[in-house]
Amino acid sequence: MATYGDPLQCAGISIGAHRHICAFFNGLDEEHRVLGSFYKDGFDRGEKATHIMPAENPEEYLKRLAEAGIDVQRMMPTGQLEVLPWTDMYVRDHRFDQDAMLASVEKLIQSGTGTGYARTRLVGHHMDWLFFDQSAVENLVEDEARLNRLLSKYDDPVVCNYDSSKFGASVALDILRTHPLVIIGGLLRENPFFVPPEQFLDEMRERRSLRTAS
Repeated sequence: MATYGDPLQCAGISIGAHRHICAFFNGLDEEHRVLGSFYKDGFDRGEKATHIMPAENPEEYLKRLAEAGIDVQRMMPTGQLEVLPWTDMYVRDHRFDQDAMLASVEKLIQSGTGTGYARTRLVGHHMDWLFFDQSAVENLVEDEARLNRLLSKYDDPVVCNYDSSKFGASVALDILRTHPLVIIGGLLRENPFFVPPEQFLDEMRERRSLRTAS
């Protein structure tokens, strides 16, 4: 298990031992209003940040970070701020790949430590096209469950941002069940729907078995 350093705050609330947060937003305006101070606080502490997002139109995203008081022009050349496309993190052979995502997250955390940063704050914006492919959705939520095991070794927070308009209630519930902390309505809280990764992964295997048998 990780040994935790300075206390973290996100959405105005102190984070305890858990480092895996899902956040439901209705667009970038709400996201930056709620998380802007979390992003800026990390830079003010001298920490690193990696933001994973769509490859298109990164300028708009960087503009919003600058509006939150972040010196984007200074931090990107030094590597303190990384903005990476989804395809570098989540995709192999044009398909979402669980192992690729987990390996990429751990590599980013370790590379931050290796270059002298006490902590890396990772922010992931998930791919809209996933929610039109049932197998891709199942791979995503399984990966979110597996990510809890990985993050238990580190002090680095990972915030998984979701656009609430892109999926239905059943997918939202699965996302909730794989994150110990959740931001809804701009408020961070402990997630009462969270279940241990082993339990969730067993349930996913049972779902697949039932579909195969029917």
